[in-house]
Amino acid sequence: MKPYVICLMHSSLDGRTHPSRWRPKGAGTDWFEKIHDELGGDAWVIGRVTGSEFAKGQPYPATDMKLPRENWFARRDAKTYGIVLDARGKIGWGRSDIGGDPIVVVLTESVPDSHLAGLRGEGVSYIFAGQSELDLALALDILGRELGVKRLLVEGGGVANGAFLRAGLIDEFNLILSPAIDGATGAPFVFSSTEEDSDKRAPIAAMSLESTRELGGGVLLLRYLIRNDPQAASR
Repeated sequence: MKPYVICLMHSSLDGRTHPSRWRPKGAGTDWFEKIHDELGGDAWVIGRVTGSEFAKGQPYPATDMKLPRENWFARRDAKTYGIVLDARGKIGWGRSDIGGDPIVVVLTESVPDSHLAGLRGEGVSYIFAGQSELDLALALDILGRELGVKRLLVEGGGVANGAFLRAGLIDEFNLILSPAIDGATGAPFVFSSTEEDSDKRAPIAAMSLESTRELGGGVLLLRYLIRNDPQAASR
């Protein structure tokens, strides 16, 4: 059964997600982790670019090993997992957890054996979801079936968020909205896409505002439920 998927993001009033660029500075930037903890996910997921910010290692060296394209788990007993989308195996981790949450990398079958050997050597779990392009619905199915994930927090960046959105997989959107503005080009948005997917639209049939919560200092938490159109998602 598909996990319940909540997208949680923090943005300026113009939808940008790099607080260092916001003016005034520091507007409500201490709320993300608090709301993350309140939502109580079994796992959270980020994309490759965001994941690279947590990496401490280098690309893994070549190997003569031949490894099967099968899911591999270093741990199955964690309270929370950190899921990272890395379709082509670009991140050398140098660690096996982020903030105490074991890392699980979502790969495609096109990754080299050297990358799989490196992940195993560092105790980093991985799953396969697609041959050359990520199948996010399959990834969610594996996470639910193999690790018991029932509640997943999608936490960016914008390209990863947009991929889940266009796949019709997000059930709820929680936006921490700060009284600040970026106002310049170059910063990522809450939802974005690659050039290849730039003409694809999300299959959203309806959104309903469930709650508006004032967090103080002009910061709002907006909670929306999303109803997706499965037929539109398949087109």
